[in-house]
Amino acid sequence: MHGRQLGTRIGFVGLGSMGGPLAARLLYRNLVFGTNRTRSKAVALIDKGLVWRDTPREVAEAADVVFSMVADDAALTAVTSGPDGILAGLQPGALYVDMSAVSPSASRELSLRVCSAGATMVDAAVSGGVPAAETGTLAIMVGGTEAGYRAAEALLLRLGSTVTHVGGNGQGLLLDLAVNISTAAQMIAFHEGVMLAAHGGIDPAVTARAMTEFANGSAMATSGMPLAPDVSKQAGRDAALMHKGIRLALETAHASGLQLPVAAAVDRALGRVKESGRAYRGVGGRYEGVARA
Repeated sequence: MHGRQLGTRIGFVGLGSMGGPLAARLLYRNLVFGTNRTRSKAVALIDKGLVWRDTPREVAEAADVVFSMVADDAALTAVTSGPDGILAGLQPGALYVDMSAVSPSASRELSLRVCSAGATMVDAAVSGGVPAAETGTLAIMVGGTEAGYRAAEALLLRLGSTVTHVGGNGQGLLLDLAVNISTAAQMIAFHEGVMLAAHGGIDPAVTARAMTEFANGSAMATSGMPLAPDVSKQAGRDAALMHKGIRLALETAHASGLQLPVAAAVDRALGRVKESGRAYRGVGGRYEGVARA
């Protein structure tokens, strides 16, 4: 990174439900420039010291380290490409850290374009959802060169409790997809268990507590996934993100000629929950959406 002192002038593109809390954590002892498709979502950050810029290009031009956190491949293309995109403003020697939930292939392709611009890119996939983003307890999986990882590590440790270098560009995202399959499968199994007990007259809260506390209970439940009976709207959003991750995993596997039967079953189950309109209900109610579809 050509001797630049990273971590002083930071750019952040995408200040939504995940990006906003992450940018807020980076404000401490750093000058942070940011932009978002909707400026109103950034007002609280601006009040705390974030310097607003109108375009991703302007953010990149002002920063030594640029972060992005957007929804999908299309959104990543929108903020990185064109005359107002990140790539147009990315400075030679800069570090670009993309934390978006996108496909490994899209991330790898983008990393080549970043390299051609004389900068370094790492993908930093996250696990933990909005509450973990707010408290800096995300699990972060990084793909990129060793040098890129080392340059990003100190800042990422302010955003997550664990930061792991997985391999080359796209590998952090690939590992996140693998983890997501296991977590989502456990979520569906959790709901099946709650429904079985509820139909036998057991309070779903009792079942959820048993799955958390008993020796052979669900590791996923213990991890704090949004599955307790007092689930919120945020829990529903987390489930929707999980479903998107399953779809990305299946697309990635298909491109490699792999079959993932459990992931395919989870995809169908989560799709039925969404279609049923029960995604934001309690544990028993949410699984009823699967069972009755």
